[in-house]
Amino acid sequence: MRLKLHPYRMAESSQYNSTFQCPAFFILTGIPGLGDGQAWLTLVFGLMYLLALLGNTTLLTVIRIDSTLHQPMFLLLATLAATDLGLATSIAPELLAVLWFGPQSVQYTACLIQMFFVHALTAMESGVLLAMACDRAVAVGHPLHYPILVTKARVGYAVLALTLKVVAVIVPFPLLVVRFKHFHAKIIHHAYCAHMAVVELVVGNTWVNNMYGLALSLAVSGVDILGIAGSYGLIAHAVLRLPTQEARVKAFGTCSSHICVILAFYVPGLFSFLTHRFGRHTVPKPVHILLSIIYLLLPPALNPLIYGVRTKQIRDRFLETFKFRKKQF
Repeated sequence: MRLKLHPYRMAESSQYNSTFQCPAFFILTGIPGLGDGQAWLTLVFGLMYLLALLGNTTLLTVIRIDSTLHQPMFLLLATLAATDLGLATSIAPELLAVLWFGPQSVQYTACLIQMFFVHALTAMESGVLLAMACDRAVAVGHPLHYPILVTKARVGYAVLALTLKVVAVIVPFPLLVVRFKHFHAKIIHHAYCAHMAVVELVVGNTWVNNMYGLALSLAVSGVDILGIAGSYGLIAHAVLRLPTQEARVKAFGTCSSHICVILAFYVPGLFSFLTHRFGRHTVPKPVHILLSIIYLLLPPALNPLIYGVRTKQIRDRFLETFKFRKKQF
């Protein structure tokens, strides 16, 4: 049996009739309307988080210990795994506590920090997927020039540039919240500190917050999706020019894992974005929150499984390591 901690529920209605100066803490309530059913979701999201931790840690370890995997493609994959670890960890511990124990308080500063990392790591993952698409486009379209065009140093510079860009465009999120000094309430009807969930509580004109969030979503994800689509257009053009069916299948097979990862990331993200922006009055709020959680936890859980199963070098190296340790015992 889980403990029910609802000491703030009685004061909820009165809080909306008054305003508060910048609070020392917020209260996360979880998913509205589910009640005790939230505890069962702990099992689902807890399993996702466990898969994300074990899978991405294993992936990073395999790439680190095998020098033959110190290639641009696998360095980008390691960056994706590190991003997935950070993304899952930025949300899962607080989420699981709220779902299992009930409403939890979170410090104001900690809430803003979580807001930054959730959005920053999401944007980072989108950028890494674009970089991986470009890498595959060069590998398939110009295989002879690939070692010259795509080097470890250039991958490092690309990751650094992407990190700086992400920090620059995401920092305004918490800063745009900090400028407000009064709030309608301290209770956030959400499972984590999402930007718009916090903005709904502020007293004042939030037009800038709303427009910046929308513009950033369209600019970052929109540009990345267009870049990925363009890269795969080049890949398709190069594959169709190959002389034999076997060569086409082999060339396209090198991209299959990446396509699966792209679908795992953007499909839940697209549903979450559309329901939040255009289905606010038709789609129940619990569905909004569930979609946003799935969008953040599902890709980190699936990505290492997809690459571990479908990438021969990683699969073989993992099996060799497992057999070696089994012999030791």
